[in-house]
Amino acid sequence: MKNKLSKFFTPKRILLAVVFFCVVLTATSFFTDKLITPLRNVFSYIVVPIQNGINSIGSGLTDDDNKKKTLEELQTQNKELESQVASLKAENDALKSDADELSDLRNFYGMESQLSSYTKVGARVIGTTSTNWNQSFTIDQGSKKGIKVDMNVITDKGLVGIVTEVYDSYSVVTTIVADNSNVAAMDERTKDQCIVEGDITLMDSGIIKLSRIKSNAGIKSGDKIVTSNISSKYLPGLLVGYVKDITSDDSGLSKSGNLVPAADFDHLTDVVVITTTKDQLTNG
Repeated sequence: MKNKLSKFFTPKRILLAVVFFCVVLTATSFFTDKLITPLRNVFSYIVVPIQNGINSIGSGLTDDDNKKKTLEELQTQNKELESQVASLKAENDALKSDADELSDLRNFYGMESQLSSYTKVGARVIGTTSTNWNQSFTIDQGSKKGIKVDMNVITDKGLVGIVTEVYDSYSVVTTIVADNSNVAAMDERTKDQCIVEGDITLMDSGIIKLSRIKSNAGIKSGDKIVTSNISSKYLPGLLVGYVKDITSDDSGLSKSGNLVPAADFDHLTDVVVITTTKDQLTNG
């Protein structure tokens, strides 16, 4: 039976039947829609869902493609923004460096105006003579450049120390924060006298002691302390630092406190030696 059916329903006969059926439907459509309507209903139930499914898949693929393009665009924009940020950061660093340099130049200019009557020699820090940079260091200028003992040494920020040893091509500078260092100083605002003392116990913290302050002195935290005109070795008016705190001593007859030095002793690279000594200033 199966063989008979397969022989009867050959591909050629099936194709002819389908063609004949289509022709009949086409011809019928000219005269009535009654036959076509059921077929249309079948089409709506079978073909339309399939078409919608195909459309959904197509839309999904299109959305995925759009999302991929959007992600690629965002990644490209992100890289461009990162490049712009890096460029702006470099420009900002350059501007900050220029601002710092300008600030240093202004400080040197202010110092130059204050010390215009003194001769000066620039020097570079080339080494240390102790285990602590804050104690003492060597500079690359010596007697050949006119350097002498007791010459004051400063930076653009303030007082650093005093020359204590001189050789032909280098010298040794003892800092104001070194142990047993004493600087006669005063409050720039009130003119109250005080002594700035180096203390080995405070050396690593970068703090200097203030002592011998009268009980009625008006020195306050934040005040500028400068070298006093009564100092035997330091020129007057050089900025030493800023008052950190002031307390009354146990006796109640005097006050003492701590000072934050103006100079940055942890990052000393270049200094200026004032070749006019206090002795020369006093004795002409």
